[in-house]
Amino acid sequence: MHLLLAGSSAIALGLAGSVAAEPWVRHVIDGSSRGADGVRLADVNGDGWMDAATGWEQGGVVRVCVNPGPKKVRDPWPAVTVGAVHNVEDAVFADLDGDGAVDVVSCAEGKTRAVFIHWAPKGRERYLEAGAWRTDALPVAADAMMWMFALPLQIDGRHGPDLVAGGKNQGAALGWFEAPIEARRVADWKWHELRRVGWLMSIVASDMDGDGDSDLVLSDRKRKESGAYWLENPGVGPAQSGPWLEHGIGAVGLEAKFLTLSDVDGDALEDVVLAVQPREIHWLRRLDRTGLKWQEHVIPLPEEAGIAKAVSVGDVDGDGRLDLVFSCEQAEQPRQGLMWLSSDGPPRGGAWNAHALSGVDGVKHDLVALVDLDADGDLDAVTTEEVKNLGVIWYENPIKSAR
Repeated sequence: MHLLLAGSSAIALGLAGSVAAEPWVRHVIDGSSRGADGVRLADVNGDGWMDAATGWEQGGVVRVCVNPGPKKVRDPWPAVTVGAVHNVEDAVFADLDGDGAVDVVSCAEGKTRAVFIHWAPKGRERYLEAGAWRTDALPVAADAMMWMFALPLQIDGRHGPDLVAGGKNQGAALGWFEAPIEARRVADWKWHELRRVGWLMSIVASDMDGDGDSDLVLSDRKRKESGAYWLENPGVGPAQSGPWLEHGIGAVGLEAKFLTLSDVDGDALEDVVLAVQPREIHWLRRLDRTGLKWQEHVIPLPEEAGIAKAVSVGDVDGDGRLDLVFSCEQAEQPRQGLMWLSSDGPPRGGAWNAHALSGVDGVKHDLVALVDLDADGDLDAVTTEEVKNLGVIWYENPIKSAR
């Protein structure tokens, strides 16, 4: 059952019953440092298995974990420290210099206030050799803001991948670093500001208006106009000097956390799904192909959950309907830091049912990725936990094996 919220165009969707099922089994990918703060995945060696990059905020290191494949995936993964970065907040894979070896970009907040490129060794056999990595700071980013998140993306159609990035608090902005002809000449990278932000959370690239270029979808948790927005790419070449027009999506004025894009209701239009503090998920349903019309559905989190942090979308239980997996912070016992929601019918009708995932295991989880790590046909959950120092971890989906 759903009803219109008083004074709002949002639609409130019901939450049914109590939390079901036992927690999933946790496996440690990397527990070598302190304060694992988010995980970003990519296949860095072409073996078909997703590898992980993580910044350890309290430990002051950036690490890469190489997936050993399904037979050994439950053991700690082979890993390497690719650089030492104080106050590191984010780490993401990107082959910036086009040499075939996948580099890592990290962002730092606090007093460090910098963006670093960790250059991977060209020889694949040396990828796990810490001494073969080299770290450079981007001079144009130095002390400009507390950097929070970066996204490698080709913006101008020239040279290698550019970097979209943004930060938080005083002087914070969203913009992009223009890649030079030779990416390793870090002094040649140029910064282009797109808009001011309060506390940037997500940056996702998607062609929102169907014109063939990548627009930017973002969530901002602290700006006066907080919420989810998208910025319209003016195009490549001379058009790139034009403004990136801003379009609202939803949760405006609310504390918006991480978002993801997914066609939740199967209508061939990509929706936005957003975690909103303190205890909601907003399904921002896209109504047409212009990206200008949206309908907001609010799904409350169960009482057992902590404070909303991130959300991912996937068919967790194999019933053909998409489920929502969400992570939380401030999940001190008896609250849970990682849970999932299943719909008992079409997502716009009926109710959502809550299920345990992590149980009372950890306090502050972050981004959560859904991927079949053990190759058993169902989606497992990859994340990090920062407060109890559980590290880079994954939870094994028991649903396939229970059938």
